[in-house]
Amino acid sequence: MHFPINENDTIVQPPYFYISGFSGIPHMKYYYVFIFFAFIISVLGNSFLMIVIYTDRSLHTPKYIAVFNLSITDLFESTSLIPQLLDTFLFGNQFISYAACLSNMFFVLLFWTMQSLTLTILSYDRLAAICFPLKYHMIVTHRSMFIIVAVAWTYSLVSLFVAVGFISKLSFCRSIVIESFYCDHGPMFRLACNNNFPSTVISFLFPSMLLWFPMLFILISYTCIFVTVLKIATSQDRVKALRTCTSHLMLVAIFYLPISITFGLGPKIHQNARIIYLSMTSTIPPMLNPIIYTLKTEEFKVSVKKILKRNKVKILHKSTFVVLSSVTSMSY
Repeated sequence: MHFPINENDTIVQPPYFYISGFSGIPHMKYYYVFIFFAFIISVLGNSFLMIVIYTDRSLHTPKYIAVFNLSITDLFESTSLIPQLLDTFLFGNQFISYAACLSNMFFVLLFWTMQSLTLTILSYDRLAAICFPLKYHMIVTHRSMFIIVAVAWTYSLVSLFVAVGFISKLSFCRSIVIESFYCDHGPMFRLACNNNFPSTVISFLFPSMLLWFPMLFILISYTCIFVTVLKIATSQDRVKALRTCTSHLMLVAIFYLPISITFGLGPKIHQNARIIYLSMTSTIPPMLNPIIYTLKTEEFKVSVKKILKRNKVKILHKSTFVVLSSVTSMSY
């Protein structure tokens, strides 16, 4: 197969790539149907979470700035990946243009990185709240949280521009088959037939940025939290302090477990296993995050009840007004 070559005959850019997906697994349509329903739940759940946070002023706290940011990244992560995945495999459109492929890689990795960094930001919030309760409102302010979130976005955007920029400098003159479920960075740069050393370096640095450094920070944070909790006098207060961390710990486990297995094994992992782990990372956390925060966070449950009660009263007032209007018109 021949591809167009640029003027200096050094970079071969194919017009399209072929995303192979799973190999040798029957009845995969059921898995894609599950992903579709997970996507619907994710969109509805994260939209609901953001509406509640935006509507209730009692949730306009530094912590919920990070939670709101997590919902945004979950929503866009699902939207950037799952519709493309369903179109690719459920409807058999496995060819993707070169430009669309680079765009797909950029946005999927961007929102993965932001999910990881936002979970790290939330661990920082819990660290400050439990280890420095008297100074919490001085350490974690609205301004500081906005700055931290902005730095995380800037860091992620610059890193991904660099990673995708180096991919655009590669020549693909041998194969156009990407052995993954999206335009995956690792399987893609290994197809190059010219010097891919910068992308190889990035493939080692990126897991550190996405996974190992954030996980290390979270681990250190919770070590400090548990040490502090053990110093609390009563068991009731210890349980109360730990309960404020349960939602975050559940989110950390759901996100980091499959992705750490994938990046930990690197190129040794089987193609099907890599696809399953990464697709679960893209679908399960965005689906469960709003459910966990709704069920496990007391202040959020209070806010939901408050909004529902307020809307119920509004509906009752409207119904009463309609009935009174009807009665008045009948009397005339």
